[in-house]
Amino acid sequence: MNDENEIQKAPVFPVGTKVKSRLYIKNDGTFIGADIGEILINKGDVGYIRDIGVFLQRYYIYAVDFVERGKIVGMRKRELDIAL
Repeated sequence: MNDENEIQKAPVFPVGTKVKSRLYIKNDGTFIGADIGEILINKGDVGYIRDIGVFLQRYYIYAVDFVERGKIVGMRKRELDIAL
C-alpha cells in the first residue's frame, strides 16, 4: 500500500489534460446506471480531465470525461497516463 498523501502536492493532471486509461475500470457500485462489476472503461480509452476532487483528504480523484463512451468516471492517478 502506498502511504503517500497526494494532496500535499499539486495534481499530476490539470483540468483539460488529455489522458488514457491504464486499466480496465469496472463499476464498484458508485457509477449509477451500470451493474456492479460491469466494465465502464477499457484499457487505452481516451478522455479529458473535467474536474478534480479529493477522497479521504489524501487522494486526488480525477473526473475523466470519456466523450466517445458518454461517461464521466472518477479515477486515481495510478489508473491514468497522459495521452498523446
